[in-house]
Amino acid sequence: MATVTYDNASRIYPGGDRPAVNELNLEIGDGEFLVLVGPSGCGKSTSLRMLAGLEDVDRGRILIEGKDVTNLPPKSRDIAMVFQNYALYPHMSVYENMAFALKLRKTPKPEIDRRVKEAAQLLQLDEYLSRKPKALSGGQRQRVAMGRAIVREPQVFLMDEPLSNLDAKLRVQTRSQIATLQAKLGITTVYVTHDQVEAMTMGHRVAVLLDGELQQCDTPRALYDNPGNVFVAGFIGSPAMNIKTVPLTESGANFGEMVTPLTREQVAAAQSGGGKVTVGFRPEATDIVPASSGGLPITVDLVEDLGSDANVYGHTAVDGDSERFVVRTDRRHMPSMGETVHIKPQQNQVHVFNASSGERI
Repeated sequence: MATVTYDNASRIYPGGDRPAVNELNLEIGDGEFLVLVGPSGCGKSTSLRMLAGLEDVDRGRILIEGKDVTNLPPKSRDIAMVFQNYALYPHMSVYENMAFALKLRKTPKPEIDRRVKEAAQLLQLDEYLSRKPKALSGGQRQRVAMGRAIVREPQVFLMDEPLSNLDAKLRVQTRSQIATLQAKLGITTVYVTHDQVEAMTMGHRVAVLLDGELQQCDTPRALYDNPGNVFVAGFIGSPAMNIKTVPLTESGANFGEMVTPLTREQVAAAQSGGGKVTVGFRPEATDIVPASSGGLPITVDLVEDLGSDANVYGHTAVDGDSERFVVRTDRRHMPSMGETVHIKPQQNQVHVFNASSGERI
């Protein structure tokens, strides 16, 4: 177990006009499960590979348990990596795949046997040890890849989108197994995913990246309740937050037929936004209200019946442009497509951002 530190770490690919990872500063605690999340090309896998020693660090440094490993080869870093494609040897049995790294280290046979069998029991792979990977399902292969990492007893686990090849049901099941396993083993884990639901349900903390820059790193709850900027607000949460840039008035954000009240401090802080303010409210923090309540009228385009509740998608004109909104509502009171309904964000559930900088106010 160990701490991990990215100290102004940057990766610049030859010919690139900007760093793939730009001055990343991140402290990962001993035994912590940290998730790196963001859209494709944001630098999350590159950051992980820099830690693994598979990518160069062009500026800054990386430390594991206080030791500078920036220029050490991967085999000297005491890390174990689980890849997206499992990377199992097809001609070897499950047992041989899990034992391979230990054999290379010339670990005594009784010790190899003990570690492999303990890991197999932990991962419920006991009955598959003699099978070849081709005889296993995707979820079982993923558990073998996990087992191969566990038997090495590394200081740090690195996982690069390990669930992306699994179907939706198996992905949900396996992510809970990984989170439970990590809690049981207590090994520092850095996990990369593009799926924000995965990030929010697995990580002790989540680091959100965009264009190689760290946007925010905090607990899932803090990211959801207090996103630091417009990008984080729109990326975290499903369906995505309703985020609109509208005219700023003395009383608040002007949606035309609805004015969202803002505090005097928020109005003052928004003044540098060129007469505009960016406002966000989550679908589940938005209500369908009577027409007399001063809500914003939207025309319903689509209703998704989710069983327990429903997502209502609609559009309306705001400041001369057609804008789309989504509201989560009780399925017993679902509107029909083409119907006009009035929506209103709940009190104290509005997020406010500077229209120029995108930073939270």
